[in-house]
Amino acid sequence: MVAVNPDRATPVVLSTSSVYPEPTAAAFALASRLGYDGVEVMVGMDATSADVDALAELSAYHQVPVTAVHAPTLLLTQRVWGTAPWEKLDRSALAAHELGAGVVVVHPPFRWQRGYAAEFTAGVARLEQSTGLVFAVENMYPWRGPGGAEARAYSPSWDAGLLDCAHLTLDLSHAATARQAALSLVHDWGERLAHVHLADGSGGGTDEHLVPGDGVQQPAAVLAELVRTGYRGQVVAEIGTRGLTRAERTAALARTLEFAREHLSTGDRSGR
Repeated sequence: MVAVNPDRATPVVLSTSSVYPEPTAAAFALASRLGYDGVEVMVGMDATSADVDALAELSAYHQVPVTAVHAPTLLLTQRVWGTAPWEKLDRSALAAHELGAGVVVVHPPFRWQRGYAAEFTAGVARLEQSTGLVFAVENMYPWRGPGGAEARAYSPSWDAGLLDCAHLTLDLSHAATARQAALSLVHDWGERLAHVHLADGSGGGTDEHLVPGDGVQQPAAVLAELVRTGYRGQVVAEIGTRGLTRAERTAALARTLEFAREHLSTGDRSGR
């Protein structure tokens, strides 16, 4: 098990989703090369992402700790680690324990998962108590059809702040797609904010995961507010790099790391 650098007040971590369509192994190599403090594993269609032994080997080889596990609760991962939602969360908790991660990230249920949705908040609370892990529920966004009509995709809500959950994940790109201000969510959520997915967005209809500073979400001000309030969680770079060359992807993720380190160390409130 690889330990997080104790000299970092706020670890800056790379999500394996940031290298897609390259495999999970590429994320560990790039995190090591660029100097990230750890990796958040997005458990998904890449077989390695769901293989705890393989993940442990990658972590040890590259000397990069796994600091969070993102449960396979996306539409595309409905059959990863079984089809039963609670089984997915149980297996995510087991993986987190084996890898030394303290956080499991989970999305709100889809509306058609009625039984899971009805028990979601109580079940997450029970898992936190029984496992000792932080289950940080991530903010999502409404699905919009032609003309801007909203479809109800999540239950009880896509807005994690409305859920009775002790710990929340703030994704800046999702906030942009939901047309919410990430900085306002930091203020509104207070101590419930346990995990941050650093990105940006333009506020349009798609989930963009831009490099921070390339959108409208004021990521510098968000990071400064984390410093001001004594935030004790991780900041995870979750950037969309599909369609980029390997050199372009590396440059984008290096720029994201530099941005995070700069604004976490200076508390710059300039906004962009």
